[in-house]
Amino acid sequence: MINIEQIHHVAYRCNDAKETVEFYRDKLNMDFLVAIAEDKVPSTKAPDPYMHLFLDAGNGNILAFFELPNSPKMDRDRNTPEWVQHIAFRVKDTAALLEAKRELEEKGVEVLGITKHGIIESIYFFDPNGHRLELTCVTGTPAQFKELKKVAPAMLEEWSVTKRAPKHAAWLHEEEFEGSDS
Repeated sequence: MINIEQIHHVAYRCNDAKETVEFYRDKLNMDFLVAIAEDKVPSTKAPDPYMHLFLDAGNGNILAFFELPNSPKMDRDRNTPEWVQHIAFRVKDTAALLEAKRELEEKGVEVLGITKHGIIESIYFFDPNGHRLELTCVTGTPAQFKELKKVAPAMLEEWSVTKRAPKHAAWLHEEEFEGSDS
């Protein structure tokens, strides 16, 4: 039986290895751990030079990037809204989130939020490669998470039939949508 212990790393593509390391080091205070470069891909043996970077995202989590100079310029999936694909990093609490927002803005990063999601609060911004990033803190109670887990199967089943948002957990964004038409 497969027993996953944790995510070792998540890898994304970047336009410029050095610029990417500098962004995550200077803006998000991540340590640059490892660089691996080869002229051939070890798994496929394809002749495709690359630089593979690893950054410490805290608590054993690693964020990795590939720069691929011989491939067409990277771009995001234009059929997917830019808010969908993102990397979310957890901070300790709301105070830490507010401090992170202040620090990022002082470092010249344009930040969206704080957005209240009922059980978490988040801010959003982009890295130099166009990857959307989220910093989030957990604000939900154990009872709220228990209720969300309980209604998840019914929500999924309703969605699979109707393709309309089930309302079992609509309370999550009540505060965010108060006074709006959404």
